[in-house]
Amino acid sequence: MSKSDPQKTPDRRMRGFEAAGGLLRNRIRAAGEARGFAVSRLLTHWAEVVGPETAAQCRPVKIGYTKGGFGATLTLLTTGAAAPMLQMQLPQIRDKVNACYGYNAISRISLTQTAPTGFADGQAQFAPKPKPEPKAPDPRIIEEAKARVAECSDAGLKSALEELARNVLSKSAERAGQKKGR
Repeated sequence: MSKSDPQKTPDRRMRGFEAAGGLLRNRIRAAGEARGFAVSRLLTHWAEVVGPETAAQCRPVKIGYTKGGFGATLTLLTTGAAAPMLQMQLPQIRDKVNACYGYNAISRISLTQTAPTGFADGQAQFAPKPKPEPKAPDPRIIEEAKARVAECSDAGLKSALEELARNVLSKSAERAGQKKGR
């Protein structure tokens, strides 16, 4: 057969670009099934699993696994006022969640309370950790970075390379300083 033979199928399917979710779907499902959890189904169908009244009072936020892989802990986010009522319903919620999985996947449920403002609208958010203030770079590092990219003629490329050189040189200086301090 020659290369131009129309009967021969190519080794690779020609399908163009694919969404990243489509490419990873099978691997994500296999990783979740290996531990026996379909977390995405629990999150997306929460109201169907526990009922609309319970779903209006709490939301699942995390499933923590034990070392053995069985008997996970489900963490629910709720308001302070609803927490006592949900505490009494935890055995029923656990039974409903385990019925969703088909076996006793969840052995414990933990309640986490949040402020009522913003929770009703699905806007419960936690403030991110403040980022440390960036230190001013050493003037010697700035001069060395400028010297390394001086021959570049394109202004945009030169500024990008200069910033990259500054970052690399300052990281190298930090590592060298840490090694001396030990």
